Amino acid sequence: MKTRGQKRILPGFGLTMGFTLVYLSLIVLIPLSTLFLKASSLSLREIGDIIMTSRSLAAYRLSFGASFAAAGINAVFGLIVAWVLVRYKFWGKALLDGLVDLPFALPTAVAGISLTTLYSEKGWLGGVLAEVGIKAAYTRLGIVIALTFIGLPFVVRTLQPVIREIDPEVEEASAGLGARRWQTFLYVIFPNLLPALLTGFALAFARALGEYGSVVFISGNMPNKTEIVPLLIMTKFEEYDYAGATAIAASMLVLSFLLLLTINLLQWWSRRHHAVA
Repeated sequence: MKTRGQKRILPGFGLTMGFTLVYLSLIVLIPLSTLFLKASSLSLREIGDIIMTSRSLAAYRLSFGASFAAAGINAVFGLIVAWVLVRYKFWGKALLDGLVDLPFALPTAVAGISLTTLYSEKGWLGGVLAEVGIKAAYTRLGIVIALTFIGLPFVVRTLQPVIREIDPEVEEASAGLGARRWQTFLYVIFPNLLPALLTGFALAFARALGEYGSVVFISGNMPNKTEIVPLLIMTKFEEYDYAGATAIAASMLVLSFLLLLTINLLQWWSRRHHAVA
């Protein structure tokens, strides 16, 4: 308890809140506001004409669809990886745990080149897939693979602390009451993991939406087929169509915000429902 005359070790709410607002304004709000300011130089009809072209719509569908698919894959397999790393002891565990963070440390361009080499028709994995009639590199499948690669750490690192907090005795009690393994997981374990799983999914999804470096090599960059929105924006800039690029970027930002808001609302509902239960 703080006595009279005793100074706080940390600054008070006013100073820290002011610093927070200034920092967020300089790093986030001001850059984003200039994006909308530049896009406002166009009329709503002009913006609609830019974002509603067949090329733009194809890029939107691919970016959101591939990002959602990659985040969903990471949600499933990231849960398995996190569970294994927390609950089991085995040789090489520290090395495997460190490899999870590799997509964080590896430059995205290097990851893109590596994945393209690996999944091309002459690559180690691409050659095997080609024998069964599956082409990975320069297709939408390759884009999903790249986005899955860069999004896995978000799910694993979000779930690991939550899994550590689940007491194994709860599982033993469930088994003692006659519950099967799938019942224990579905009704005892999964409700505790769901909020963190949704958070990891949202982080992986958001990361995938803005990914450029690892995708630009493996996608093939074919308009209306394998062209993602970030690449389309870069193409607009290279053509000196700054207004068009900012219009697409602003629309992408709005759509991303709405989707992430929906995911956060689901996460809030899940936590509230679990707390009530």
